[in-house]
Amino acid sequence: MDKAEFIEALNIIEKEKGIDKEIIFEAIETSLVTACKKNFGTSQNIVVDMNRETGEIKVFAQKEIVEEVEDPMLQMSVAEAQILNPSYKVGDIFNEEVTPKDFGRISAQTAKQVVVQKFREAEREILFNQYITKEKDIVTGIVQRKEKKNVIIQLGKIDAILAPGEQIAGEEYNFQDRVKVYVLEVKQTTKGPQIYVSRTHPELVKRLFEQEVPEVHDGVVEIKSIAREAGSRTKIAVYSKDPNVDAVGACVGQNGYRVNVIVNELHGEKIDIINWNEDPTEFIAAALSPSKVVAVEINAEEQSAKIVVPDHQLSLAIGKEGQNARLSAKLTGWRIDIKSESQAEATGFFDEAE
Repeated sequence: MDKAEFIEALNIIEKEKGIDKEIIFEAIETSLVTACKKNFGTSQNIVVDMNRETGEIKVFAQKEIVEEVEDPMLQMSVAEAQILNPSYKVGDIFNEEVTPKDFGRISAQTAKQVVVQKFREAEREILFNQYITKEKDIVTGIVQRKEKKNVIIQLGKIDAILAPGEQIAGEEYNFQDRVKVYVLEVKQTTKGPQIYVSRTHPELVKRLFEQEVPEVHDGVVEIKSIAREAGSRTKIAVYSKDPNVDAVGACVGQNGYRVNVIVNELHGEKIDIINWNEDPTEFIAAALSPSKVVAVEINAEEQSAKIVVPDHQLSLAIGKEGQNARLSAKLTGWRIDIKSESQAEATGFFDEAE
Protein backbone atom coordinates (compact mmCIF):
# COMPACT_ATOMS: atom_id res chain seq x y z
CA MET A 1 0.00 0.00 0.00
CA ASP A 2 1.49 3.36 -1.04
CA LYS A 3 1.13 6.60 0.92
CA ALA A 4 -1.94 7.80 -1.01
CA GLU A 5 -3.72 4.47 -0.46
CA PHE A 6 -2.85 4.62 3.23
CA ILE A 7 -4.39 8.09 3.63
CA GLU A 8 -7.49 6.96 1.72
CA ALA A 9 -7.78 3.90 3.99
CA LEU A 10 -7.67 6.18 7.05
CA ASN A 11 -10.41 8.33 5.54
CA ILE A 12 -12.60 5.25 5.06
CA ILE A 13 -11.97 4.04 8.62
CA GLU A 14 -12.82 7.49 9.98
CA LYS A 15 -16.09 7.55 8.02
CA GLU A 16 -17.24 3.96 8.61
CA LYS A 17 -15.98 3.32 12.14
CA GLY A 18 -16.10 6.79 13.63
CA ILE A 19 -12.37 6.77 14.44
CA ASP A 20 -10.82 10.24 14.29
CA LYS A 21 -7.83 9.81 11.93
CA GLU A 22 -5.92 12.53 13.82
CA ILE A 23 -5.78 10.11 16.76
CA ILE A 24 -4.19 7.54 14.44
CA PHE A 25 -1.72 10.07 13.00
CA GLU A 26 -0.58 11.12 16.48
CA ALA A 27 -0.28 7.51 17.63
CA ILE A 28 1.81 6.61 14.57
CA GLU A 29 4.11 9.57 15.15
CA THR A 30 4.59 8.65 18.82
CA SER A 31 5.27 5.01 17.95
CA LEU A 32 7.75 5.96 15.23
CA VAL A 33 9.79 8.00 17.71
CA THR A 34 10.22 4.85 19.80
CA ALA A 35 10.93 2.74 16.70
CA CYS A 36 13.53 5.22 15.47
CA LYS A 37 15.44 5.26 18.76
CA LYS A 38 15.23 1.49 19.08
CA ASN A 39 16.40 0.72 15.55
CA PHE A 40 18.95 3.50 15.02
CA GLY A 41 20.21 3.91 18.57
CA THR A 42 20.01 7.69 18.70
CA SER A 43 20.08 9.69 21.92
CA GLN A 44 18.79 12.83 20.20
CA ASN A 45 15.48 14.50 20.95
CA ILE A 46 13.55 12.91 18.09
CA VAL A 47 10.22 14.07 16.68
CA VAL A 48 8.36 12.49 13.79
CA ASP A 49 6.08 14.42 11.46
CA MET A 50 3.57 12.67 9.22
CA ASN A 51 2.02 14.78 6.48
CA ARG A 52 -1.76 14.56 6.85
CA GLU A 53 -2.33 14.98 3.10
CA THR A 54 0.43 12.92 1.49
CA GLY A 55 1.39 10.43 4.21
CA GLU A 56 5.07 11.39 3.86
CA ILE A 57 7.05 10.83 7.05
CA LYS A 58 10.07 12.85 8.18
CA VAL A 59 12.25 12.50 11.27
CA PHE A 60 13.73 15.54 12.98
CA ALA A 61 16.32 15.93 15.73
CA GLN A 62 15.38 18.84 17.96
CA LYS A 63 18.24 21.03 19.16
CA GLU A 64 18.01 23.89 21.60
CA ILE A 65 19.75 27.10 20.48
CA VAL A 66 22.26 28.23 23.09
CA GLU A 67 25.14 30.70 23.46
CA GLU A 68 27.74 27.99 24.06
CA VAL A 69 27.25 24.34 23.00
CA GLU A 70 27.91 21.68 25.66
CA ASP A 71 26.18 18.73 23.94
CA PRO A 72 26.16 18.90 20.13
CA MET A 73 23.57 16.10 19.99
CA LEU A 74 21.04 18.27 21.84
CA GLN A 75 22.22 21.83 21.26
CA MET A 76 23.20 24.28 18.51
CA SER A 77 25.00 27.60 18.91
CA VAL A 78 23.05 30.75 18.17
CA ALA A 79 25.78 31.83 15.73
CA GLU A 80 25.41 28.61 13.70
CA ALA A 81 21.62 28.81 13.78
CA GLN A 82 21.55 32.41 12.56
CA ILE A 83 23.55 31.41 9.49
CA LEU A 84 20.54 29.26 8.57
CA ASN A 85 17.97 31.82 9.66
CA PRO A 86 18.82 35.23 11.15
CA SER A 87 15.59 35.25 13.20
CA TYR A 88 16.79 32.45 15.51
CA LYS A 89 17.60 33.48 19.09
CA VAL A 90 18.72 31.74 22.29
CA GLY A 91 16.01 29.41 23.64
CA ASP A 92 14.49 28.59 20.23
CA ILE A 93 14.32 25.01 18.94
CA PHE A 94 15.92 24.00 15.64
CA ASN A 95 14.50 20.95 13.84
CA GLU A 96 17.23 19.16 11.87
CA GLU A 97 15.95 16.53 9.47
CA VAL A 98 17.64 13.17 10.17
CA THR A 99 15.30 10.75 8.41
CA PRO A 100 17.19 7.40 8.28
CA LYS A 101 17.66 5.82 4.86
CA ASP A 102 15.92 2.56 5.85
CA PHE A 103 13.10 4.27 7.69
CA GLY A 104 10.37 3.55 5.11
CA ARG A 105 10.12 -0.17 5.93
CA ILE A 106 10.12 0.44 9.69
CA SER A 107 7.53 3.22 9.45
CA ALA A 108 5.25 1.03 7.32
CA GLN A 109 5.37 -1.82 9.84
CA THR A 110 4.82 0.54 12.78
CA ALA A 111 1.95 2.35 11.04
CA LYS A 112 0.22 -0.96 10.34
CA GLN A 113 0.54 -2.08 13.98
CA VAL A 114 -0.78 1.24 15.30
CA VAL A 115 -3.74 1.32 12.90
CA VAL A 116 -4.71 -2.25 13.81
CA GLN A 117 -4.43 -1.46 17.54
CA LYS A 118 -6.40 1.78 17.27
CA PHE A 119 -9.02 0.00 15.18
CA ARG A 120 -9.45 -2.64 17.89
CA GLU A 121 -9.61 -0.01 20.63
CA ALA A 122 -12.22 1.97 18.72
CA GLU A 123 -14.35 -1.12 18.13
CA ARG A 124 -14.18 -1.93 21.84
CA GLU A 125 -15.18 1.63 22.69
CA ILE A 126 -18.10 1.52 20.25
CA LEU A 127 -19.30 -1.78 21.73
CA PHE A 128 -18.92 -0.45 25.27
CA ASN A 129 -20.91 2.69 24.46
CA GLN A 130 -23.56 0.56 22.81
CA TYR A 131 -24.06 -1.76 25.79
CA ILE A 132 -23.48 0.65 28.68
CA THR A 133 -26.88 2.13 27.76
CA LYS A 134 -28.41 -1.30 28.37
CA GLU A 135 -27.10 -1.55 31.92
CA LYS A 136 -30.00 -2.12 34.37
CA ASP A 137 -32.21 -3.12 31.44
CA ILE A 138 -33.46 -6.35 29.90
CA VAL A 139 -32.04 -7.89 26.71
CA THR A 140 -32.60 -11.08 24.75
CA GLY A 141 -29.63 -13.33 24.12
CA ILE A 142 -28.80 -16.76 22.74
CA VAL A 143 -27.14 -19.42 24.88
CA GLN A 144 -23.75 -20.31 23.36
CA ARG A 145 -21.89 -22.56 25.76
CA LYS A 146 -20.93 -23.30 29.34
CA GLU A 147 -17.54 -22.39 30.76
CA LYS A 148 -17.06 -24.11 34.08
CA LYS A 149 -20.23 -23.05 35.89
CA ASN A 150 -20.81 -19.88 33.87
CA VAL A 151 -23.29 -19.75 30.99
CA ILE A 152 -22.11 -17.68 28.02
CA ILE A 153 -24.91 -15.80 26.30
CA GLN A 154 -24.47 -14.06 22.96
CA LEU A 155 -25.83 -10.51 22.76
CA GLY A 156 -25.36 -9.43 19.16
CA LYS A 157 -21.61 -8.93 18.61
CA ILE A 158 -20.60 -9.62 22.20
CA ASP A 159 -20.90 -12.38 24.79
CA ALA A 160 -22.29 -11.92 28.28
CA ILE A 161 -21.60 -13.96 31.41
CA LEU A 162 -24.42 -15.52 33.42
CA ALA A 163 -22.63 -16.49 36.64
CA PRO A 164 -23.82 -19.41 38.81
CA GLY A 165 -25.30 -17.09 41.43
CA GLU A 166 -27.39 -15.34 38.78
CA GLN A 167 -28.84 -18.57 37.33
CA ILE A 168 -32.26 -19.83 38.38
CA ALA A 169 -31.92 -23.10 40.28
CA GLY A 170 -33.08 -26.01 38.15
CA GLU A 171 -33.32 -23.94 34.96
CA GLU A 172 -31.59 -25.48 31.95
CA TYR A 173 -29.58 -23.41 29.49
CA ASN A 174 -29.20 -25.33 26.25
CA PHE A 175 -27.26 -24.32 23.13
CA GLN A 176 -29.20 -21.85 20.94
CA ASP A 177 -31.92 -21.27 23.56
CA ARG A 178 -33.26 -17.71 23.44
CA VAL A 179 -33.35 -16.21 26.91
CA LYS A 180 -34.16 -12.83 28.43
CA VAL A 181 -31.66 -11.55 30.95
CA TYR A 182 -31.16 -8.47 33.14
CA VAL A 183 -27.92 -6.56 32.51
CA LEU A 184 -26.23 -6.17 35.89
CA GLU A 185 -23.01 -4.46 34.84
CA VAL A 186 -21.00 -3.46 31.77
CA LYS A 187 -17.25 -3.13 32.43
CA GLN A 188 -14.53 -1.91 30.09
CA THR A 189 -11.48 -4.19 30.14
CA THR A 190 -8.27 -4.47 28.13
CA LYS A 191 -9.95 -7.22 26.11
CA GLY A 192 -13.07 -5.17 25.47
CA PRO A 193 -16.44 -4.77 27.22
CA GLN A 194 -17.36 -7.42 29.78
CA ILE A 195 -21.08 -7.85 30.41
CA TYR A 196 -22.59 -9.57 33.44
CA VAL A 197 -26.25 -10.60 33.34
CA SER A 198 -28.82 -12.16 35.67
CA ARG A 199 -31.90 -14.34 35.59
CA THR A 200 -32.55 -14.04 39.33
CA HIS A 201 -32.60 -10.26 39.87
CA PRO A 202 -36.01 -8.84 40.95
CA GLU A 203 -35.64 -6.06 38.35
CA LEU A 204 -35.88 -8.73 35.63
CA VAL A 205 -39.52 -9.24 36.60
CA LYS A 206 -40.14 -5.49 36.62
CA ARG A 207 -38.67 -5.10 33.12
CA LEU A 208 -40.77 -8.01 31.87
CA PHE A 209 -43.93 -6.28 33.11
CA GLU A 210 -42.80 -3.07 31.40
CA GLN A 211 -42.52 -5.02 28.15
CA GLU A 212 -45.85 -6.83 28.43
CA VAL A 213 -48.09 -4.25 30.14
CA PRO A 214 -48.56 -0.95 28.28
CA GLU A 215 -49.89 0.73 31.43
CA VAL A 216 -46.66 -0.10 33.28
CA HIS A 217 -44.51 0.96 30.33
CA ASP A 218 -46.35 4.29 30.08
CA GLY A 219 -46.15 4.93 33.84
CA VAL A 220 -49.92 4.83 34.46
CA VAL A 221 -49.40 1.76 36.63
CA GLU A 222 -46.35 1.85 38.90
CA ILE A 223 -44.59 -1.17 40.38
CA LYS A 224 -43.93 0.03 43.93
CA SER A 225 -41.98 -2.96 45.23
CA ILE A 226 -40.90 -6.49 44.32
CA ALA A 227 -39.95 -9.47 46.44
CA ARG A 228 -38.58 -12.47 44.61
CA GLU A 229 -37.27 -15.95 45.25
CA ALA A 230 -36.18 -16.76 41.72
CA GLY A 231 -37.58 -19.89 40.17
CA SER A 232 -40.22 -20.26 42.86
CA ARG A 233 -42.35 -17.18 43.62
CA THR A 234 -42.47 -13.42 43.18
CA LYS A 235 -44.73 -10.85 44.78
CA ILE A 236 -45.16 -7.41 43.24
CA ALA A 237 -47.08 -4.43 44.64
CA VAL A 238 -48.67 -2.17 42.02
CA TYR A 239 -50.38 1.21 42.15
CA SER A 240 -52.51 3.00 39.57
CA LYS A 241 -52.12 6.75 39.12
CA ASP A 242 -55.40 6.77 37.20
CA PRO A 243 -58.52 5.94 39.26
CA ASN A 244 -60.11 4.51 36.12
CA VAL A 245 -57.34 1.95 35.66
CA ASP A 246 -57.25 -1.24 37.74
CA ALA A 247 -53.55 -1.80 38.47
CA VAL A 248 -53.83 -5.52 39.24
CA GLY A 249 -56.21 -6.13 36.33
CA ALA A 250 -53.87 -4.37 33.90
CA CYS A 251 -50.92 -6.53 34.99
CA VAL A 252 -52.90 -9.77 34.91
CA GLY A 253 -54.48 -9.05 31.52
CA GLN A 254 -57.56 -10.57 29.94
CA ASN A 255 -57.88 -14.21 31.02
CA GLY A 256 -54.44 -13.84 32.66
CA TYR A 257 -52.71 -13.47 29.28
CA ARG A 258 -50.17 -10.79 30.24
CA VAL A 259 -48.96 -12.35 33.47
CA ASN A 260 -48.89 -15.80 31.86
CA VAL A 261 -46.45 -14.57 29.22
CA ILE A 262 -44.10 -13.54 32.04
CA VAL A 263 -44.68 -16.76 33.99
CA ASN A 264 -43.78 -18.74 30.86
CA GLU A 265 -40.62 -16.69 30.34
CA LEU A 266 -39.66 -17.53 33.94
CA HIS A 267 -40.50 -21.20 33.38
CA GLY A 268 -43.47 -21.44 35.72
CA GLU A 269 -42.37 -19.09 38.51
CA LYS A 270 -45.53 -18.09 40.42
CA ILE A 271 -46.35 -14.38 40.52
CA ASP A 272 -48.65 -12.73 43.06
CA ILE A 273 -49.85 -9.24 42.10
CA ILE A 274 -51.30 -7.09 44.85
CA ASN A 275 -52.45 -3.51 45.24
CA TRP A 276 -50.01 -1.20 46.98
CA ASN A 277 -51.50 0.94 49.74
CA GLU A 278 -49.91 3.80 51.68
CA ASP A 279 -51.72 2.50 54.77
CA PRO A 280 -49.36 -0.20 56.10
CA THR A 281 -52.25 -2.10 57.69
CA GLU A 282 -54.00 -2.49 54.34
CA PHE A 283 -50.75 -3.12 52.47
CA ILE A 284 -49.55 -5.86 54.82
CA ALA A 285 -52.93 -7.58 54.72
CA ALA A 286 -52.89 -7.55 50.92
CA ALA A 287 -49.28 -8.76 50.81
CA LEU A 288 -50.21 -12.00 52.60
CA SER A 289 -52.46 -12.97 49.69
CA PRO A 290 -53.77 -15.58 48.93
CA SER A 291 -54.41 -15.88 52.66
CA LYS A 292 -57.22 -13.85 54.25
CA VAL A 293 -56.30 -11.61 57.17
CA VAL A 294 -58.57 -11.14 60.19
CA ALA A 295 -56.60 -8.44 62.01
CA VAL A 296 -53.40 -6.43 61.77
CA GLU A 297 -51.66 -4.52 64.53
CA ILE A 298 -48.58 -2.49 63.66
CA ASN A 299 -45.72 -1.08 65.69
CA ALA A 300 -44.40 1.84 63.66
CA GLU A 301 -41.34 2.37 65.88
CA GLU A 302 -40.14 -1.20 65.41
CA GLN A 303 -41.47 -1.45 61.85
CA SER A 304 -43.19 -4.67 62.89
CA ALA A 305 -46.69 -6.07 62.49
CA LYS A 306 -48.76 -8.74 64.24
CA ILE A 307 -51.14 -10.58 61.95
CA VAL A 308 -54.09 -12.82 62.76
CA VAL A 309 -55.49 -15.19 60.12
CA PRO A 310 -58.28 -17.81 60.20
CA ASP A 311 -57.21 -21.11 61.77
CA HIS A 312 -57.59 -23.04 58.52
CA GLN A 313 -55.42 -20.53 56.63
CA LEU A 314 -52.40 -20.34 58.94
CA SER A 315 -50.28 -22.67 56.81
CA LEU A 316 -51.37 -20.78 53.68
CA ALA A 317 -50.38 -17.44 55.21
CA ILE A 318 -46.99 -18.73 56.32
CA GLY A 319 -46.45 -20.68 53.10
CA LYS A 320 -44.24 -23.64 52.35
CA GLU A 321 -41.07 -23.32 54.44
CA GLY A 322 -42.25 -19.85 55.44
CA GLN A 323 -42.04 -18.48 51.90
CA ASN A 324 -45.28 -16.48 51.79
CA ALA A 325 -44.57 -14.73 55.10
CA ARG A 326 -40.94 -14.14 54.09
CA LEU A 327 -41.84 -12.61 50.73
CA SER A 328 -44.60 -10.50 52.31
CA ALA A 329 -42.14 -9.07 54.82
CA LYS A 330 -39.64 -8.32 52.05
CA LEU A 331 -42.33 -6.75 49.87
CA THR A 332 -43.67 -4.43 52.57
CA GLY A 333 -40.47 -3.77 54.50
CA TRP A 334 -42.18 -4.75 57.77
CA ARG A 335 -41.25 -7.56 60.15
CA ILE A 336 -44.28 -9.86 60.32
CA ASP A 337 -45.46 -12.21 63.09
CA ILE A 338 -48.41 -14.43 62.13
CA LYS A 339 -50.81 -16.32 64.43
CA SER A 340 -54.08 -18.15 63.85
CA GLU A 341 -57.23 -16.86 65.57
CA SER A 342 -57.17 -19.60 68.19
CA GLN A 343 -53.43 -19.06 68.85
CA ALA A 344 -53.94 -15.33 69.20
CA GLU A 345 -56.82 -15.81 71.64
CA ALA A 346 -54.98 -18.41 73.71
CA THR A 347 -51.76 -16.39 74.01
CA GLY A 348 -53.21 -12.88 74.30
CA PHE A 349 -51.33 -12.08 71.09
CA PHE A 350 -52.35 -8.44 70.79
CA ASP A 351 -52.17 -7.84 74.53
CA GLU A 352 -48.39 -8.44 74.37
CA ALA A 353 -47.88 -5.14 72.55
CA GLU A 354 -49.71 -3.13 75.24
